Amino acid sequence: MTKKKEVVEVVQDAEKPVKREILAESIVRIGEAMKKLLESGLNERAIIVLIHDTVPNPGYGRTKISRGEIGQVFDALRVLKARYCR
Repeated sequence: MTKKKEVVEVVQDAEKPVKREILAESIVRIGEAMKKLLESGLNERAIIVLIHDTVPNPGYGRTKISRGEIGQVFDALRVLKARYCR
């Protein structure tokens, strides 16, 4: 019998803040997804190039986001859990 995961839907509302546990779980899951992406078989540089070339920039065919900026986002995703979950 397979264990069924409970899906939690988070709706941002200023009057109804999201519980810390849900935010923490989401941050951990983002970090895990980043780790899986980097273990996918492509190295980080290849993934950055693919993202850079895929994000549309109407009229130019390329994004205005630099590869370096995409790398900075990757770096930030790696440290989210350590920075925000204790």
